[in-house]
Amino acid sequence: MSAPPIHMPKMAEERIQRRLAAILAADMVGYSRQMERDEANTLSALKARRREVLEPLIARHEGRIFKLIGDGVLAEFASSVNAVQCAVEIQKAMSAANSNLADGERVVMRIGVNLGDVMVEGSDLYGDGVNMAARLEALAEPGGVAIADSVHEHLRGRIGVSFVDQGNREVKNLERPVRVWAWSPGTTLAPGEVAGESPTIPEKPSIAVLPFQNMSGDPEQGYFADGITEDIITDLSKVSGLFVIARNSSFAYKGQSPDIRKVSRELGVRYVLEGSVRRAGDRVRITAQMIDGPSGGHLWAERYDRELADIFEVQDEVTRTIVGALKVRLTWGEESKRDARAKIKPEAYDLLVRSRQTMLQLRPEAAVETRAMLDRVVALDPEIALPYARLAMVTFAEYVNQWNGATPDYLEKALELARKAVATDENEPQGHISLSLALLWLRRYDESEAAMERAVALAPNLAEAYTGLGNVREMLGRAEDAIALYTRAYRLDPQFDMTLHFMGRALLALGRFDEAEIALKRRLALLPRSDMSRFYLASLYGLTGRHEEARKTWREMLEVNPRFSAEHIRQLLPYRDPATIDRVMDGLKQAGITA
Repeated sequence: MSAPPIHMPKMAEERIQRRLAAILAADMVGYSRQMERDEANTLSALKARRREVLEPLIARHEGRIFKLIGDGVLAEFASSVNAVQCAVEIQKAMSAANSNLADGERVVMRIGVNLGDVMVEGSDLYGDGVNMAARLEALAEPGGVAIADSVHEHLRGRIGVSFVDQGNREVKNLERPVRVWAWSPGTTLAPGEVAGESPTIPEKPSIAVLPFQNMSGDPEQGYFADGITEDIITDLSKVSGLFVIARNSSFAYKGQSPDIRKVSRELGVRYVLEGSVRRAGDRVRITAQMIDGPSGGHLWAERYDRELADIFEVQDEVTRTIVGALKVRLTWGEESKRDARAKIKPEAYDLLVRSRQTMLQLRPEAAVETRAMLDRVVALDPEIALPYARLAMVTFAEYVNQWNGATPDYLEKALELARKAVATDENEPQGHISLSLALLWLRRYDESEAAMERAVALAPNLAEAYTGLGNVREMLGRAEDAIALYTRAYRLDPQFDMTLHFMGRALLALGRFDEAEIALKRRLALLPRSDMSRFYLASLYGLTGRHEEARKTWREMLEVNPRFSAEHIRQLLPYRDPATIDRVMDGLKQAGITA
């Protein structure tokens, strides 16, 4: 008996065509809202931008629009580099076109770029490669570009802008997080532009908080008004929908009565907050008013009169008022972190404010004084994370600078204190920053990077976190990534001279000597007695054959710090690859300098 015939399934008449492509997805921000307000003009403006900006730029970069969906555009490129260059040029052209328009008339876009496998059906494309580009577009800032890690790998040294590593991000309908890189005009500068013109105002709501005036009638209470200001800045820095200038740069205007329009231009922000603080015993009155920077017009003013124990709640109210006035929506995570803000004992808050001022003095005696204040805060309220984080930083500073008889075990002590901070409050970014620093100097690189990435995620406007993550990446040998992070930090805090030092150091490691020289000299203009910037500048001169300038710079450095030891620096800095610091030492040798 013969076996029954086997029936094979009928093959599809056409095999599915697949190819690898770079996909650009662009979408208009606030399209539905603007359509509700003025449908005809919104649609007309969007079509004009497609015709005048998107279509010619996509064609110029050898791309092809394969789909229009409402306010969105999908385009295909054979090259990741072409796709990203096109995306950046589109956003720059859109920003220029929006510059003279009112907020409600602007056409602002988000753009995502992905490299992936796509399915071809006629002139249309489908599949995960297209879907991921759309997901990345949703993660971009208004006016910005978000790209996949696979795209970033093709960019190194090929385009003139730097992307900031946003770490792993959760993406809708995907089980695993995706590593995302981001760029925005006005929030990043090219490294060589550190001394350039006034920065561009970002597309997202941007704000600087000027030092609040002390209205207590006692000049000694000035530190308290400063502390309130700093806490408001810190609170705002945790809101991803804002762009917030850091404390160092806002406080450059302390003691002045600046023209708000001038502040807006110099810091590149749309809004400025100013106010006053009056303290009487355990009560505090805070007044705040927000001003439109370009026009100088007042937008709103509020007064808060509370017990000092409720100061955290007052700061939260100020932040919520600003967020509401600027129509910024808190993410679910940001909202949940604001629940149940704890009370604090007035003496503990007072000591926390004083300790921050003392820490900034960066002296051995100041470290001892700071430690005593923070120990007292812990005794008063052991459930606050910040004093543990600051104690870790003080201990770390004593170790690095060899202050106050510091021993090698200080690094482990700093690590223990940082872990205590994180355990006390996982949402306190300073805890993760101090943890990352201790881990980095212990050469536990992956753990250090993860901790600093967490700090960036918790406070996406905190310049200190971007600088810290740049340090980690630089020590790992990823100087190009570090420069992008330093650039972001510098935009948030253009008065923080140390960022210029780090940027110069990373540029030197890449052999970008002209840019490194600009950054290091700019740092020395802000801090003329820096021994470390002169150390790297002397090496740069040696590596570029300017040996007399190298020797002159080295002599100047020894005048600043006669006890400087290049060998100590070589052993101290936690480069994963010692060859990086060895090249710096070689620059000194080429100039005939015995370090």
